[in-house]
This record gives sequence, structure tokens and C-alpha cells, in this order.
Amino acid sequence: MNKREKYEIEFLALALVLASLWYFGRFLTFDARVIEESLRRYPLLYSGILYILLYVIITFFIFFSKDVFWLSGAVLFGAGLSTVFICIAEIINASILFHIARRFGRAYVEKNIPEKYKHLDEKLGRINFFWLFIFRAAPLIPYRFLDLGAGLTQIAFRKYLGAVVIGSPVKMFWIQYILYGVGKNIINNPSALVEYFLHNKTLLLFSLVYLLLIILVVLKIEEKD
Repeated sequence: MNKREKYEIEFLALALVLASLWYFGRFLTFDARVIEESLRRYPLLYSGILYILLYVIITFFIFFSKDVFWLSGAVLFGAGLSTVFICIAEIINASILFHIARRFGRAYVEKNIPEKYKHLDEKLGRINFFWLFIFRAAPLIPYRFLDLGAGLTQIAFRKYLGAVVIGSPVKMFWIQYILYGVGKNIINNPSALVEYFLHNKTLLLFSLVYLLLIILVVLKIEEKD
């Protein structure tokens, strides 16, 4: 088996695993109430560590479970502490997914990318820290896709990890602050979210700033040479 065949098999295996996790993850469910009740039995330190471990493991296999963890974290730990725990878990997730994509996918992309797109690959590899920070801070691109995408490019891990560490708390605190304020009413009464925004002018202003960040991300993605 030559190197080209090896890279193709590794990339195909990576794609199949990710596709399988995405597909079967839609049918896997877990009871958030059980997790909340279990975590309440432990002191804060232990419940925080257990929450991080569960977040890393479950969200890796069930793609659509992060929303449940975000809400549970806000209810259990409040906006600030849940943000800390989630960001620690996201740093672990980002490191794992980045290196999986770099190990099993980067060589294939590098060898098989068409000549006319090689400049784009090089451009992504040179992307500055500011834009990586914006991509992590703006609530637009799911973290899982960012982590895998970064691993497939020439982006240095240290640069990406720096953006993860600094950018993730911005997005996560915004989300956790809202979830903590609205609580579980957001599930049964979506209008409660609108009411919360209308009665919290600071949050509304901060959200407008987020809208500008999203616009910047969209413009950057659509940018062409």
C-alpha cells in the first residue's frame, strides 16, 4: 500500500466515523433531569469535574446534545461558573477533534486538493489570530465544524488553541447569561426569551454587537481573491 492509498483510507475512515456519529446521534437521547439530579448530590468541585467529563464524552458522540448541557449548566451552576466549565470542556473537545482531523485528514487534503484551490489552502493556513478569534466568538459556526476544519488546514494548533481559549468564553457567557436569566421557561415558552431581551437593555445591546460579528464572519467566508 502506497502513501496515497493510505491517506485515502484514513480520510475515508474519518469521514465514515463522523457521518455515523452524526446519523446515529440523532436517535440517541438522554434525560437531562437525571444528569441534573445526579450532579446535585456532589459538592461543587466534584459536580463540576463530572459535568465537564460528561460534556466531553456525550457531546462527542451525540452531536445535538450541547444545547441540553448548556441549559443544565446554567440552571445548576449559574451563568459565570457554567461558562468556565463549558469552556474547559470545549478546549478539550477542540484539542481532540483538531488532532484527529490533522492526523487522519490533513495529508489527504494536502495531496488531493486541486491546483486551483491550493492558494485557498495556503490562505487559510495564514489566517490571522483576529479572524480565528471572531470565528470562535461569533455564534454562527458550530464549534465541532471549526475544530475539524482547522485540523484539515495548515493552521498551527497553538494559534487555533489561543483563539479557542480567548474566543469561546465570549460566546459561551452570552449564551449562559441568557439561559440563566430565562431558565427552563425557554423550552415551554419561547416568548419568554423575547420578553427577557426586551427587559434587559444591556443584553440587547451586547446582542447587537454579536450581530455585527456574525456579519463579519459571513463576509469573511464569502471573501474571494
